[in-house]
Amino acid sequence: MHGANYRVGKGQPFCRKDFIKGNPQIKIAKFQGGKRANYDYCVQLLLNEKVQIRHMAIESCRLSASKKLEEATGETGYFGRLRIYPHVLLRENKMVATAGADRISEGMRRAWGKATSLGARVARNQCIMEFYVNAPHLEKAKEALRSACVKIPGTPNIKVIDWQKKMSP
Repeated sequence: MHGANYRVGKGQPFCRKDFIKGNPQIKIAKFQGGKRANYDYCVQLLLNEKVQIRHMAIESCRLSASKKLEEATGETGYFGRLRIYPHVLLRENKMVATAGADRISEGMRRAWGKATSLGARVARNQCIMEFYVNAPHLEKAKEALRSACVKIPGTPNIKVIDWQKKMSP
């Protein structure tokens, strides 16, 4: 099914994976990347609306942004972190759409569906991912997040936090 079919998180989220046979595996490879150090700025990607994001879209967004930033800064010039975790099970009720399917398929009578994917429900103005960079790479970090936000639903917002002032007492 299309990702647009899962964009709106309606109803109660189904998270109890111990009751599901054939649990879908999470597609996100890493939740943190780069090198931990003291950086000047924290650049965050926020969403302006309440939305549900599939784990493939989250991984695609992370990969795109970190690759673009890694080209500019190198592997040790930044630290990136995903701030959401996809734990909501998304189900799909597959229908047979061939000749004679009306005798096989039960339609919407007992439509529960099979767990096919995972998603994360994101609140309004919640941080999805963040990059910590030094001053020379600030524009590249903003550009990397701008290019990555094409891959996720909703209208994004990029926020820059002066990290040195925040860290000092």
